[in-house]
Amino acid sequence: MAEPGRRRILITGATSAIGSALAELYARPGVTLYLHGRNQAMLADVAARCRALSAEVVTQGLDVREFAALSTWLTSLGALDLAILNAGMNIHVSSSGALEPWDDVDALLDVNLKSAIAAVHALLPAMRARRAGQIALLSSLAGYFGLPVTPTYSASKAGLKAYGEALRGLLAAEGIKVNVIMPGYVKSAMCDAMPGPKPFLWAPERAARAIVRGLDRNQARISFPFPLNFGTWWLAVLPAALSTRILRWLGYGA
Repeated sequence: MAEPGRRRILITGATSAIGSALAELYARPGVTLYLHGRNQAMLADVAARCRALSAEVVTQGLDVREFAALSTWLTSLGALDLAILNAGMNIHVSSSGALEPWDDVDALLDVNLKSAIAAVHALLPAMRARRAGQIALLSSLAGYFGLPVTPTYSASKAGLKAYGEALRGLLAAEGIKVNVIMPGYVKSAMCDAMPGPKPFLWAPERAARAIVRGLDRNQARISFPFPLNFGTWWLAVLPAALSTRILRWLGYGA
């Protein structure tokens, strides 16, 4: 049973650049952090830093593609105050324009999209019973209009955006908050591996602070940085042919 008065926060993908920065921001006395990550050495390091900030930390290293195991673990946690579903990966087309290998596509959709939906299914009953809680889904500015170099990644992030916005409308009357986080480029190994320009690159710590502010304010969409978020919003509004030409002009052709 949860200790009364403690804030209970889940972060999947806590070993990523944004995930680890968020964990440290939330680490404080009176907080229990449930941190997930596949890299055990990195997860232990993040947990140690959070414990040094006086948070209680519980770690889990399961593969989020194992949906049954994921559901069992999350259900066992009971009612959480905040769940940040941050686990993700990226793949891209080849320099010749060949599509991503199917096995990679399958894995990405499992990690980025299906595991987040599975997590919501596992977490929601306890939140509904308490009529309180907050769920944050990590989408991307690529969810507004797909980038030619990362079609599957863009599709997964567009799916998370739509899913989160639908959940927000569904659950608001029950006292459950749902937020969609849409970062631009944030310095990380995954970002470094992504082809194409990376304008307005932010440090993970800056991105994490923007996310925490947005979650505290219960913003429906937490998108950054300006003006990149404004520009990508327009890509979704303009005729698709024009948006595609703009992306090619900016250097995002395959």
